Amino acid sequence: MPQPNTSLEPTQASRRLALPVPAPGALPAIIGYLGGQRRLPLAWLQPLVDSGDLYADRNHNAVFLLRNEHHAPVGAELRGTGQETWRGMAPGSRKDNGYFALGPPRPQAIVLCESAIDTISCRTLYPDCLCISTSGARDNPAWLPAILARNLPASCGFDADATGERMAQAMIARHPAVRRLRPPCHDWNDTLRNRA
Repeated sequence: MPQPNTSLEPTQASRRLALPVPAPGALPAIIGYLGGQRRLPLAWLQPLVDSGDLYADRNHNAVFLLRNEHHAPVGAELRGTGQETWRGMAPGSRKDNGYFALGPPRPQAIVLCESAIDTISCRTLYPDCLCISTSGARDNPAWLPAILARNLPASCGFDADATGERMAQAMIARHPAVRRLRPPCHDWNDTLRNRA
């Protein structure tokens, strides 16, 4: 009798979303980092914590959930908050299936940012905007056409560096309605901290 092909199992298992387990005891340190070093307002952070869109894991990483149109988690951005900060994604994250966003109930415009921290920073600087993280500088996430179909003014707010400029121009070439909104500093968080 033929044996089932199991060669694909590790690949399939590695594609499953594996969100970090919340560690409530680490949350004060995460909020301290985001509010202190990153200068993100507690007024934005607390509702994210309350909704579960922001939490701490046992490694003291800040975890920012990506959600799809049905509000189901499809991934997470991870930001290290120790001495050496780093960024990454939860294993199995599907960046094309959802995003991290922050905005008012009736936004006047949309700004696309490179990370969750930049998204919160941009929302602080532009309170009437829906700010969305593309989880890295990406010119054409699969969810972008649905966002642009809202018919709100949309801007690409990627970092003011070579990658950010290249990806912004590629996005604008694909979606001519998008305009470039360059952060005055390297990124939106740098801009926010310089204004604080």
